[in-house]
Amino acid sequence: MTDISSHNARLIALRGTLRARGLDGFVVAHTDEHNSEYTPAYAQRLAWLTGFDGSAGMGVVLADKAALYVDGRYTLQVRAQTDARSYVYKDLVSETVAAWIATEAAKGAVIGYDPWLHSEAWVEKTAAALAAVGMRLQATDGNPIDAIWTDQPAAPADPALPYDVAYAGESSEAKRQRLAAGLDAEAAVITALDSIAWLLNIRGTDVHCTPLVVAFAILHADARVDLYMDPAKVTAALRDHLGNAVSLAPKTAFEDGLKAFGGKRVLVDASGASSAVISALTDSGATVVRGKDPCTLPKACKNPVELEGTRQAHVRDGAAVSRFLAWLAREAPKGQLDEILAAEQLHDFRRETGVLKDLSFDTISGAGPNGAIVHYRATPETNRPIQTGELYLVDSGAQYLDGTTDITRTVGIGAVGAEEKDRFTRVLKGHIAIATARFPKGTSGAQLDTLARMPLWQVGLNYGHGTGHGVGCYLGVHEGPQRIAASGVVPLEPGMIVSNEPGYYKTGGYGIRIENLVVVEPTHGTRDEIETYGFETITLAPIDINLVERDLLTQDEADWLNSYHTRVRETLTPLVDRDTAHWLETATQAI
Repeated sequence: MTDISSHNARLIALRGTLRARGLDGFVVAHTDEHNSEYTPAYAQRLAWLTGFDGSAGMGVVLADKAALYVDGRYTLQVRAQTDARSYVYKDLVSETVAAWIATEAAKGAVIGYDPWLHSEAWVEKTAAALAAVGMRLQATDGNPIDAIWTDQPAAPADPALPYDVAYAGESSEAKRQRLAAGLDAEAAVITALDSIAWLLNIRGTDVHCTPLVVAFAILHADARVDLYMDPAKVTAALRDHLGNAVSLAPKTAFEDGLKAFGGKRVLVDASGASSAVISALTDSGATVVRGKDPCTLPKACKNPVELEGTRQAHVRDGAAVSRFLAWLAREAPKGQLDEILAAEQLHDFRRETGVLKDLSFDTISGAGPNGAIVHYRATPETNRPIQTGELYLVDSGAQYLDGTTDITRTVGIGAVGAEEKDRFTRVLKGHIAIATARFPKGTSGAQLDTLARMPLWQVGLNYGHGTGHGVGCYLGVHEGPQRIAASGVVPLEPGMIVSNEPGYYKTGGYGIRIENLVVVEPTHGTRDEIETYGFETITLAPIDINLVERDLLTQDEADWLNSYHTRVRETLTPLVDRDTAHWLETATQAI
């Protein structure tokens, strides 16, 4: 872990570079040129500069001050990882960088940005806001941080790997033909790494915990694809897999490839593509058709092969998680465990499946007050003992060839207080409300989000993150366009996988989250007059019944929990050792 003084030295160096370029400030993006949530090491410029390594954020550096923008998940983490004397902290959702710059920079200031790391909409909105106060937003030629990051990692060069149709459920050729037939343009530019991986049935190791390949792609209306990636990543097996309809070129040739579309209509997802992509097309004389990435919705609606594979992955993963929870129940009362040791042990149980490819994200292992940090990651400096009388929250997931998992369990270590049990039970009630929801076709996640919050709202409580996010199939653990949140406006459709994870967090005290993954499925009733959907829960592991206040549950809620635990026990017992099976019997007993 780099110390604060090193990060301050980097801030000073950046300011020197900005002065040399005639810039009065620079906006530091969190993402890469693909608008990825999790980025390859070479693109982690915000983390390198500031020390903040959350999955969302933005920085602004002026000559004598700087600001860091994070969302509600990271309000505690950003303060723990960065120097409050160097940065002011702002809310990424409700506050804009332009508003802060307008009040803190001098009139006439020139503020730089990397056009490969910001969307067209962001550039237009920010430029207009700055122009209104006599300032100017200016695209940089190259990223100024790269000029001072002397040991910046190289772009990943590991080979891209074919992903067998036995797991994908549909050939790349069939996907390309299907999507090309629906294009209202002569080509579509695809910049999202998970879309490229899904469309071409390829996977890789370029991104931490996510099996992606760094590349750009252009899908033509005749189903041909131009794939731009580092030639070092291309093997004979990959060439055979891709076939003659996919042409290969170096990633560095992508911008020139865009310029070849003069006079043609080209579809671009402006919400994900960078402003540099749109500028290259526009400057070439192409007509930019702004629309949705054609891969996004088909990728989200899993086919039967993907769904069966992910169910099997969750059974396998549930057995590993249950082994961990049984181990935790035996070992934690002895007082010798800490957050890092527990996370490593959980990783070991998953490795022992023999088919683990990777974790799907860094395990969140939070004891006591650390559990209140929503996206906490234990470090040697923050590592806390797992102590009797406290709650322990573990949010983890795995990557298997047949599916991606994500599960959170909160357990009590010994006896905990009445307040913790009350909050846990209210979170559980919200979880059950989502799990049992039945809703009309066309319903969005935003319409369901309140169901999970109501038990907390009734006593003046809430949580600061969405209730659910989409999940890929051996792809990203966070996947759009579906989500259960106030911003989740996309209708839920059969085959979509989404998390169900309400929570509650008491700063300085404890954190609670209960997370299962669910699949949207059609439901049928004898009196139905409309088409309705519901959820199939695919995550299997016990929920801590010792934290449940039975009197707070309705009979229907208790019946759901008992039925879920019966399924957990019957499915997992044949897959675990005798000690875990004995623990499962107790952990899943009816309440």
